[in-house]
Amino acid sequence: MTESKVQTRPEGALPKSRSTHSRHRAEPARPASALSRFAAGIGSTGRRAAVVTAAACVVLVGVSAAVQASDTAAPNAGTAASEASPTAANPLPKLNFEKAQIAAQPATAAGGSIAPQSAEVKPAETPAPAPVPAPAPAPEPAPAPAPEPAPAPAPAPAPPVAVDDPAGAQAYAAAQLPSHGWAAGEMQCLMKLWTKESDWKTTATNASSGAYGVVQSLPAEKMASAGADYLTSYRTQINWGLDYVKDRYGSPCGALNFHYAHNWY
Repeated sequence: MTESKVQTRPEGALPKSRSTHSRHRAEPARPASALSRFAAGIGSTGRRAAVVTAAACVVLVGVSAAVQASDTAAPNAGTAASEASPTAANPLPKLNFEKAQIAAQPATAAGGSIAPQSAEVKPAETPAPAPVPAPAPAPEPAPAPAPEPAPAPAPAPAPPVAVDDPAGAQAYAAAQLPSHGWAAGEMQCLMKLWTKESDWKTTATNASSGAYGVVQSLPAEKMASAGADYLTSYRTQINWGLDYVKDRYGSPCGALNFHYAHNWY
């Protein structure tokens, strides 16, 4: 290592710049104008501002590089470590303001990187046609109602039974005399006449002629004009016999007299 010597200026010698640019002592100093003072102030202030700005840019670039390195280190630690080592060793030569601006953008929530969006527009999916509902089955015809069973035939009425009641027949005949215009005394003649013929029995039958009933009608079917039950009802037989006596003989006593003379009436 060599020792540097400081050269001394000889006495009486003036530097060239000072000697060249020095003014004569006799010349008065020119007053500095406002413009010159402003320019001088701007020059010194501008240099200081430039220095401060450069320092701020360096700090900003360093912070941005650190943020970018930490974001990329999470998904791929090996690649981020290899890429971050030269940047950490010498960050100034490779960083610029464009990278700083990109790093300054807010990171996404998925991992800090913004995935490029594809410009391809997918065609809208055509909705599937709605299924056509199957037609409802035709309703089955209602079954025909079962035919109602035929009503059971009514039992045939029991054939009337003839009842022989001489006392009842006599009482009924006596009650019918006034309606024919006869006096009560005609009952005596009527009693003799029908006692001789049938003994006042409903079912009395003449074996030789076939005459039938209390009044001994011949044939028996003649009494059907008085009622259908002429074979079993003494009332029907008496009603027919009284009408016959009145039409043929006028009264029971007239019928009895004819019977005495001819033995029939």
